[in-house]
Amino acid sequence: MAIRGSNSALRVIEKPPGLTPAVRWQSATVTSIVMRTPRITSFVFELSRPFSFEAGQHVDIRLTAPNGYRAMRSYSIASEPGESSSIELAIERLENGEVSQFFHEVVVVGDTIELRGPLGGYFVWSEKDGGPLLLAGGGSGVVPLVSMIRRCQRVAADLPVLLLFSARSWDEVLFRDELFGFEQKRNGFSLVLALTREPQRRPTDFARRVDAGIMADVLRRLPAAPKYVYVCGSNAFVNSAADGAVAAGVQAPRIRTERYGV
Repeated sequence: MAIRGSNSALRVIEKPPGLTPAVRWQSATVTSIVMRTPRITSFVFELSRPFSFEAGQHVDIRLTAPNGYRAMRSYSIASEPGESSSIELAIERLENGEVSQFFHEVVVVGDTIELRGPLGGYFVWSEKDGGPLLLAGGGSGVVPLVSMIRRCQRVAADLPVLLLFSARSWDEVLFRDELFGFEQKRNGFSLVLALTREPQRRPTDFARRVDAGIMADVLRRLPAAPKYVYVCGSNAFVNSAADGAVAAGVQAPRIRTERYGV
């Protein structure tokens, strides 16, 4: 089991990710800052050494203070894989989070940050993996799943993909307008929200935490059994979603999980 820093405190990948080619630290310049929700902001970085990556991979960010103190965290890449010299990271502001608070309070367009990547080789998806797919994300855990969806919309839009997104409120649904836009295309993508602190606004959504009943329901909405289930979020969210998928008949080897939180 590999453990590393993440959007919250620790990220746990529930299978050794295998060998990743050696990567080096590089400088990246902030070219755009977009507030996505009250707590999450996207930062777009122009890379000094562009790299290719797979949907679901992440980068390490390293901050160095004038006295030499260093802090490092890992953030999933939200961007669609493709030929580009820039990447998007969606960073959640955390109470007592020294790196996330630095980004939200200090960083401005034009600043240069150290990063290295891409990293990770298990919690990834590419078009050769196929589908159908069930994606389940809790809060900022949706970020790597959005990268998968963006890629799928580009190269395999008719592939059945259902995103189950758990958020506290309507306003905290990260990338909400973009996801609704994908759903309105009426191709293979569908979106189900589980709001934990507000009533649902659509009859197809839920107003409670993700549980076994919700997992069984969304699995029935797919046209066939999922080839893979990707689950990313807090420990409690991942446990509930993954256990619910198994209880609904999904074979454990088809479930890939990544955890944010302590």
